[in-house]
Amino acid sequence: MIYLIFNEGYAASAGQTLIRNDLCAEAIRLGRVLCELLPDEPENTGLLALMLLQDSRREARVDNGELVTLEEQDRSRWDTREIEEGVDLVQRALRFRRVGIYQLQAAIAAVHAEARTAGETDWRQIVALYEELMRITSSPIVALNHAAAVAMAHGFERGLSLIEAAGANGALQNYYLFHASRADLLRRLHRFDEATAAYETALSLTSNAVEQNYIRGRLRSISASI
Repeated sequence: MIYLIFNEGYAASAGQTLIRNDLCAEAIRLGRVLCELLPDEPENTGLLALMLLQDSRREARVDNGELVTLEEQDRSRWDTREIEEGVDLVQRALRFRRVGIYQLQAAIAAVHAEARTAGETDWRQIVALYEELMRITSSPIVALNHAAAVAMAHGFERGLSLIEAAGANGALQNYYLFHASRADLLRRLHRFDEATAAYETALSLTSNAVEQNYIRGRLRSISASI
């Protein structure tokens, strides 16, 4: 429940703004309380670490009302104090040797946080962490994120194949990020007609104005490239 509150604050499902700072702050506060009440439960520590590491990017995720992807963010705007605390908490949680899904997600976020530039991201390590996460959960969203990481580590064609496999059973059909992720790889592969169709599907599935504007911008960029 705490993570659901954070997620709604981190990426609002609808409305004119992407981020709700009040929800993010309240979820982090509750995460700290949970760690105080149950300090020997590593998943509590992992959850707090994950929220802090994601929240550290908050100021860089939107610029003048426009969505900025992780790859394009100005990392000087990331909150170094939250990153340092988050990385420390990840290491503390993993020392319990009872790995869970929040700890693994936090470890992935830590790899992103420790890269000084997008190009320095250790995508192979992220792929390995997602593979461990897939071992303990059958979530199709985890499979989608794993596929996106594979695309960056091992090539867009391979990643696209895995994305399509993740969505083959229809579980992600109404999840806009599935279509947006697929569209992004199709765009990078210069398969512009297919990318346009995928972006249009993604656009129809999100109610957040910031996300909608971002997708419309991608569609305009594709039109200019054809």
